[in-house]
Amino acid sequence: MNKKIRRLLQPGMGLYFAILFLFVLATGLTQAYVLAVVELVVGALMLTVYLISRAHRKKQLKVFVAKTLDQQSGVQGQRTPFPLVVVRLADGGIVYTNSLFVNLISYSDAFSERNITELLPGFDTQWLLSGKLEYPYDVTLQQRRYRVYGAMVRTDDPEDIPLGILYFTDLTELYQVRDEYIRSRPVVSIILVDNYEELTKNLTESAVSTLNARINDAITQWTEGYGGLLRRLERNRYLLIFEKRDLKRAVENKFSILEDVHDITSPSGLAASISFGLGVDGENFDEGYAFAALAIEMALSRGGDQAVVKDRVNFHFYGGRNKEAEQRSKVRSRVTANSMMELIAQSSQVFIMGHKNADLDSIGAAAGIYAMCRKKGKDAHIVLDLENNMAPDLLEEMQTVPEYKNVFISGQEALLLSDNHSTLVVVDTNRPDQVECRHLLEAVPKICVVDHHRRAADYIKPVVVNLHEPYSSSASELVTELLQYAVEKKDVLPIEAKALMAGIFLDTKNFNVRTGERTFEAAAYLRQLGAETVEVKMLLQTDFQETMEKYQIIKSARLYRHEIAIAALNAATTRALASKAADELLNISGITASFVLYPDGEQVIVSARSIGETNVQVILEPLGGGGNTATAGAQIPDTTVKEVLDKLVISIDAFFED
Repeated sequence: MNKKIRRLLQPGMGLYFAILFLFVLATGLTQAYVLAVVELVVGALMLTVYLISRAHRKKQLKVFVAKTLDQQSGVQGQRTPFPLVVVRLADGGIVYTNSLFVNLISYSDAFSERNITELLPGFDTQWLLSGKLEYPYDVTLQQRRYRVYGAMVRTDDPEDIPLGILYFTDLTELYQVRDEYIRSRPVVSIILVDNYEELTKNLTESAVSTLNARINDAITQWTEGYGGLLRRLERNRYLLIFEKRDLKRAVENKFSILEDVHDITSPSGLAASISFGLGVDGENFDEGYAFAALAIEMALSRGGDQAVVKDRVNFHFYGGRNKEAEQRSKVRSRVTANSMMELIAQSSQVFIMGHKNADLDSIGAAAGIYAMCRKKGKDAHIVLDLENNMAPDLLEEMQTVPEYKNVFISGQEALLLSDNHSTLVVVDTNRPDQVECRHLLEAVPKICVVDHHRRAADYIKPVVVNLHEPYSSSASELVTELLQYAVEKKDVLPIEAKALMAGIFLDTKNFNVRTGERTFEAAAYLRQLGAETVEVKMLLQTDFQETMEKYQIIKSARLYRHEIAIAALNAATTRALASKAADELLNISGITASFVLYPDGEQVIVSARSIGETNVQVILEPLGGGGNTATAGAQIPDTTVKEVLDKLVISIDAFFED
């Protein structure tokens, strides 16, 4: 086609002719009748010429569009089977429609100058200008769903106006089949009674049967509305399979069975608790069950009494607000100690690594593992940043001991020393982004983890030996139990016992929080090894200047919800000082949880503590943090204290409103 497109797209002249005839009327009102008649004749001639020209242009435009469609499809003489509209990409004005589009949208020639956004609110054509061939969203017309495809048309003349040809493909039935497929996908669930052994301990057979019946009734009643298949696999383990369409309802109800089952108690008054592991989006039932198994393992590692949904990408957590009930067994500590000693014996060398900015608990646990390596006569190193840590006094004292000469090395040094037969023991963290040296974690083939924090979605895997106990007070307590089964008392140095005791002191706040029977047993064992509580107390002291700075932080704190203290600092401070300030805030009457926020370069660090029912780990988890119910922290990159404070308040509100 030789004529330029812009000649075919001239705007309508209706407004101009309306004004012209108004002038004719005005001339007649002035009684200049001859002039009015002349104007009327000229206007009528112009209107006739315009209508003829317009019809000719429309005919040419249709020919142009038909030829363009033939070129696009490669099929000559075939009528397009889709609703079609041609628009100017510059302003979205409609220049051509076929009959199918007219019938679809009740569009008529009277609207030829309307914009596509008037007929389809929210629709835009920027995707065509960016080179895409498909509109990123569906379009709903007359209760049917359409997918819009398009192409941009230009001529060789750079002055021509670019056009967009839009095809509307009716995919309603296809979408219905797809949606039904998604809604009917199976969700494989494992339901586990967390504390079944404790519930049935010392009960008669009839009492156990009664308790089982109550638990079965509670679970069965909850699952009745989901139209699924429920089977009891073991005495404390159930399998539930239902369709994904019902998962949203379970999430909206926050898995109410978690709270309902608390009404079931043993004769001794112990309330039952269950955990849910749900596998979603598995390719088949095997993969769905594997996802569910990972989810239930994650739920138990976070303390139980919660639901965890595992899909192909991530974990999603529901519940888990209550404090963990101690469900530990010394059998596991003994088995883990034997496994770890065998692994150490088979290794060429051992690296021990805690989290960044190591504290007393991390260093104490590392020292205990080093004692196990020394017992086996293996070369071992503790990976640590001697410049950036929270226990300089303890490290200075440890370095004076002959056994610890050249034991502390950097991550880069460890990378140079490592080989394919090395073993890495990670203590006091289970998250790969928090370890002292991420590259070392990825380089060493055999990894062990000893940790007491509730597991996050991004945990270290795979591991050869894993001692993960969220019920424990500290990593130092866990390592102390390993030492009781792995070495003799004479194999543990007094400085190592002191370091382990300091770790327990730190995480229990001088035995005030998160303590259990096993905590005091570990402390008694360390006391026998030579740990002096007075010396440990001195490690936790601060100098006068730090004490004054700590109380300045406390002074800046504000109350929220009458029981939560939040100190948002605009100036940087040390992690040790922020942690101590958070601890000190809990000594104020009426305060059950505390948060200290401060900037650290391009990131904001949050230190959180709790002595009540407020689960600070659950509150900080949406912010990317972790920890346990009483102690938690977070590092939020590329943000400000004000932004983190706003997010923290939202998370606190969500916790109390659930």
